[in-house]
Formats: sequence, C-alpha cells, structure tokens
Amino acid sequence: MSTQMNIAITGKEELCRELISVISQGNNSRIFEIDKIPNDESFDVIFDLDFDHSPLEHWGLLKNINTQFYFLGACLTQLSFIDFGANRNKVIGICNLPTLIGRQTLEYSTISGNHLAHDFVKSLNFQDALKVDDRVGMVTPRVICMIINEAYYTVQEGTASKQDIDLGMKLGTAYPYGPFEWAEKIGLKNVYSLLKAVYDDTMDERYKICNLLKTEAFKV
Repeated sequence: MSTQMNIAITGKEELCRELISVISQGNNSRIFEIDKIPNDESFDVIFDLDFDHSPLEHWGLLKNINTQFYFLGACLTQLSFIDFGANRNKVIGICNLPTLIGRQTLEYSTISGNHLAHDFVKSLNFQDALKVDDRVGMVTPRVICMIINEAYYTVQEGTASKQDIDLGMKLGTAYPYGPFEWAEKIGLKNVYSLLKAVYDDTMDERYKICNLLKTEAFKV
C-alpha cells in the first residue's frame, strides 16, 4: 500500500496470525492484533474475524467507528440480511476458517456492488481477489466442507479408511491435504457449523451432515 494506514484485526489468535502473515509482507501500514472491537476511531480498516458468532452484537459495536472498510468473518452469515445502513458500502465479507484465510487469493463478498472493494482488497498485499455472491458458506469453504462430508459418508459406509481416502485424494487430485487432514486443520466443529448453516439455508441434500461427522464433531 502506498498510504500508511492503521489496521486492526480481532478474532481467534490462529486466524489473526494467518491473516497477518499475508498482509504484513511488504506492507508499510501498521497492523494491530487486538483482543476486542475497539471503541475509538483510530483505525482505518478493521478485520472482525469473530463476526459470525454474534453478528448483530458485533455490528452494534462496530457501526459507530468511522473506518474505510469493515472486513467481517462471515462464513455462516448472509450479510444482506443485516441492516448496515449508510455503512453498507464499507462492508466486506471474508472467510474466517483456519487454513482458508491465509491464502494469496482472498475470497470476499459485498452487498453494495462497490467496485472499489476489489482494488482495496488487492492493495492489502493479496496476489488476487475473488468476489463471490453474498451467500452462506461462500464458495471455497462450502466446497471443501462438502468434500469432507462426502469422505465421512464413504468411511461410514465401510468403503475405505480415512487414511486411504486422504492418500487417494492427494495423489488423484493434487489437493494439499486429504479431506480428514483438512477437517483436522479447519476444526471438525467448524466444518459441522458451516455444513449446518448451508443446509439450513438451502435445504439441499448435498449438505446433509453425515452422522459419523456429527458424532466425531461433538465427541467428548
């Protein structure tokens, strides 16, 4: 970025670290990892990676802060269902799942058709920016979690073991991880939550959660 800005990032530590590892490279702006949403106007850009967990409460805290853009972790939330008022042009939805946020291409959504968002996202040091529709699950998280779910069905049916499926997917598709390796890195409860949100939104049987996945996600 040519102009120095103050960027605030709040959310789970692992997610903050992933994001910072991308945007801090060659970036002359100041990046602050903070414990909670700030109560002042000292930041030009705010990343709220915990937005999904209580969107209305978080927006109540954010809306009085005058900033250029609000980047909201919104895998489980359809942003167009929230009244952002005059700030809707500043709202950008992003993925907030482990291993999927620290990529060189940032997948994002908007609710305003603001064309400035694309250039701004790329200016944050991402190699590319991919705009997707404002839908629950976005695109990459939805596809990966659906693959994980199908892999669980395959194990549940006794067709193959987890190890064989992981190996087969890596060798056959050149995926960086097998479905079960990816589930471990993303967090199985996160996978469950995303699949449930997409299924509730679409009622599409493709996203119906495998019983084995559900059992393991909530195993004590």
